[in-house]
Amino acid sequence: MNIQYLALFFKNLSKISLYLLLSTLYLLRYNKISMIESNFDETPVEPREVSGTPQNEEEIFEVGLRPRTLEEFVGQEELKQGLHIFIQAAKKRGEPIDHTLLYGNPGLGKTTLAHIIANEMEGNIRITSGPALERVGDLAAILSNLQAGDILFIDEIHRMNRAIEEVLYPAMEDFALDLVVGKGPSARTLRLGLEKFTIIGATTRPSLLSSPLRDRFGSTYRLNFYSDDEMGSIVNRSAGILGVPTDKRTCQTIADRSRQTPRIANRLLKRVRDYSQVKHNGELTCDIANSALDMLMIDKLGLDAVDRRILQVIIDKFSGGPVGLTTLAAATQEETASLEEIYEPFLLQLGFIERTPRGRTVTEKGYQHLGLKKPTDTLL
Repeated sequence: MNIQYLALFFKNLSKISLYLLLSTLYLLRYNKISMIESNFDETPVEPREVSGTPQNEEEIFEVGLRPRTLEEFVGQEELKQGLHIFIQAAKKRGEPIDHTLLYGNPGLGKTTLAHIIANEMEGNIRITSGPALERVGDLAAILSNLQAGDILFIDEIHRMNRAIEEVLYPAMEDFALDLVVGKGPSARTLRLGLEKFTIIGATTRPSLLSSPLRDRFGSTYRLNFYSDDEMGSIVNRSAGILGVPTDKRTCQTIADRSRQTPRIANRLLKRVRDYSQVKHNGELTCDIANSALDMLMIDKLGLDAVDRRILQVIIDKFSGGPVGLTTLAAATQEETASLEEIYEPFLLQLGFIERTPRGRTVTEKGYQHLGLKKPTDTLL
């Protein structure tokens, strides 16, 4: 009888040890994952007021401003209609919503929408990021601790390790975790059942997602830039939450310089509020907002000093272009990656510069914005 008990004990020892290991990894690693989730940037650059990338102190600031329901969320009407239908259908069936992929430029509301989905589905949300998942044990620990209906939000999912990605496949399709126990001839696979949960992935670079991972998301949504009216409503709502006494005209002034991005709008509202409290005893008018934003060197289209310097360098030193990216980087003392990924997109969006086979050129609209006239006899 004792031998039978010993045999049963050793038979289940590996499974018991695995559960203990996963629980320990979860306790040791989860806090670390949560703390560093927002500290990964594609290219190290100086903080900018008009950057869509969140700054260190903004996470706590943004939490209080985030809408909690789809009804409170301003803009993205087509996306909201689709999400509303899928959420209501899933709730009627008593099932978790399909795995969802959100993509778009930084600061458009991907994290906010993930929290809204969790709130609408009445489930808990766990937050991590692709670079923070360094080992298979990290992901296994998190997945094994998810309860039925929970949501796992993975920010910057395109930067996730490929080995980690392989573990996600059976978890997303079969709600199971396939692990290898032991080494050599005695190795065997162990499948652990998981509760039914939802993964929400967010990315700014959907093209970098592997095809097998992208295909496992049941629904994919693209977040677009916001209209001027929507931006004004967002600033007005944020001002009300922060208790900033202002009017719609002042809110629209701040919104017009926010690059159609809510995160930038909330950041500029915070800076304008600080300026008004120090310089004008908390009074905030359209003229005061303009003065604050001029002090920050952000013009009426949302360009900052670096953006204007890039245009000025191309005009003054290279006769308006064309100029190669490497040469322009040396002339502006900026990294080529920073120019191409951070500064150029907005200038291209406004139509101030053009990319040609020979390099970058400043358009007539770019000249006009700087108060200059484009020469007509430029030699190419």
